[in-house]
Amino acid sequence: MRLAGPMSEPSPSAPPALRAAPYDDLAKALTPLGLMIYGALHPARVSVPEATKGTLILIGTAGSFWSVLRAAPEGRDGQPDPVDRWSERGIGTLARHFGATPRYPFGGPPHAPFIAWALASGRAFTSPSQMLVHDEVGLMISYRGALLFDEVFDFPVPPLAQSPCQSCAARPCLSACPVHALVDAGPYKLAACHDHLATQSGAVCMASGCLARRACPLSSGSGRQAAQSAHHMRYFHRQ
Repeated sequence: MRLAGPMSEPSPSAPPALRAAPYDDLAKALTPLGLMIYGALHPARVSVPEATKGTLILIGTAGSFWSVLRAAPEGRDGQPDPVDRWSERGIGTLARHFGATPRYPFGGPPHAPFIAWALASGRAFTSPSQMLVHDEVGLMISYRGALLFDEVFDFPVPPLAQSPCQSCAARPCLSACPVHALVDAGPYKLAACHDHLATQSGAVCMASGCLARRACPLSSGSGRQAAQSAHHMRYFHRQ
């Protein structure tokens, strides 16, 4: 599938999506949008909430996401929630082109059960810090939407049989936080985190992202730009 520009609507005369290999076609269509497939599942086979049939494809940010967003109207108009607005427009366009139903991790409550879907995909796991860890992007995991197809079609088998944390002896996600807000098996010490971010020493986290997330050995696979992490940290730590 070809989109004219980074987030444009398909031409009315565009040919229908190739249904023989929708997974591969979608993966290719996501690349110029700075997105990638984070996982897939057949809801009828794993019994997840709010989906009972077909194929569910989970979509998240890739390394080029921030550059694509900054070039888009939502990244330049100065209005609130540029990431969510861009995601809804872009993934909505793909949904119409592929004949799928879009779902988003924002816009609630009620919220779509993305954590349950992520865990059921076999590509995301609960880390010792209780944050989700992904087999490719580590703790820099960022779901932007999902597409639910009526059809049941094949997709690649998850590359890992168990959580990558099982073979991570150092577990830097538990030791990197300066105020030990993340401890083995939780709970997350939210107040301690916010108190630290309000100090001068917390400026490092605010500028380039949570130190614990960055410390995960797999997080480097995300290609995450510091500006993207800084954006999310501002939304997380509103003063």
